[in-house]
Amino acid sequence: MGLLEAIILAVLAASTPLLIAATGELVTERAGVLNLGVEGMMIVGAACGFGGAWLTGSIFLGALCGILAGALLSLVFALMTLGLAVNQVATGLALTILGIGLSGLIGAGFVGERITPAPHLYIPGLTDIPFVGRILFGEDAFVYFSILLVAGVSLFLYRTRAGLILRATGDNHVSAHALGYPVLKIRMLAVMFGGACAGLAGAYLPLAYTPFFIPGMTAGRGWIALALVVFSSWLPSRLVIGAHLFGAVTILQLHAQGAGFGIPSQFMSALPYLATVIVLVVISRARTGGSTAPAALGTVFVPDR
Repeated sequence: MGLLEAIILAVLAASTPLLIAATGELVTERAGVLNLGVEGMMIVGAACGFGGAWLTGSIFLGALCGILAGALLSLVFALMTLGLAVNQVATGLALTILGIGLSGLIGAGFVGERITPAPHLYIPGLTDIPFVGRILFGEDAFVYFSILLVAGVSLFLYRTRAGLILRATGDNHVSAHALGYPVLKIRMLAVMFGGACAGLAGAYLPLAYTPFFIPGMTAGRGWIALALVVFSSWLPSRLVIGAHLFGAVTILQLHAQGAGFGIPSQFMSALPYLATVIVLVVISRARTGGSTAPAALGTVFVPDR
């Protein structure tokens, strides 16, 4: 039971940055914008988040620095793709390259430094409950926030008028513009929200997951977050399942190697992507019970008036 509890706790920790980043990207794509720069925004968020926490001694301020860094970098993406109508795929890839280089520059002075990681919740009596106590009442604030974030986004998209307008913008920006909705403003806000989430997801890594910063510590998590959005069929509720599945594979492959099972790590690393392909095939064949991609996803919009 102790080993199982440790595995579950590790899976929750590994899935949290994926869930936060994927939730922000889902909102961005629901607005019709494809941002492939999630990896770049995450790694800049990690560098700025650690730097902010190390300089101020506050995990909260470090998280705010990560959020601000991701939002500012996403604003560059928005100005290019929405203001200048540049190709979204090319701009997103360039943003990732920029973010990796920028994070190395920002974080160069913090390599080798350590901070006190984010504290975990402790409720006397509840946290001490065998097995479920630490899982339900002993996590850090980022874990609980990720669940609340998904719930909030789901309510926003499907229970509010603003969410309906955002989804309409992603499905048919021409009709949304004809009805008088500010398509570019809506998309810019969605892109910045996605960037803020990516920055927070990156900041989680040095602030809670590991109490130090190293270059490239996101290790492709931004790309996994992009795959998660497709895996979930652009539905927030499915992100929770997908993120924990990807997190479980990441953790279980380490335990499998430690146990000497002899399973190639490359095969275990490929399993999440293989699962994504299988789910996409099943959904496309069934064409029932699932959401499809926003119709205007990745399409440049230039208002005619």
